[in-house]
Amino acid sequence: MDEHDLWKEIRETRSLTPEIRDTIALLYGDRGCKALAALDRGHVKKYNDFVVVVGASDEYVVEEDYCTCRDFSFRRGCCWHLLAARLAALCGCFEVYDLWYQDTWSGRG
Repeated sequence: MDEHDLWKEIRETRSLTPEIRDTIALLYGDRGCKALAALDRGHVKKYNDFVVVVGASDEYVVEEDYCTCRDFSFRRGCCWHLLAARLAALCGCFEVYDLWYQDTWSGRG
């Protein structure tokens, strides 16, 4: 299964079957494995304003084709946070919070 077929299959089934998970790991390597682990742990959170992925050392805001992590900034490509957010959006497998993420910033930094 190639990348195009993978995303088509996920859209159609709205699930991450063992075959799909294996293909994600094969196509995306370590990034794919980290994205799947984030989904399994419930580390993809959907707020009213953003999708947030909990990483090893911080939380990263993902919006459409952008992520606030350093990997995305340096490589200008698909980081594992972005991949996890895309998978979660197609499968509906994220934690939903009925609040604005930006309102949680007041207690940071």
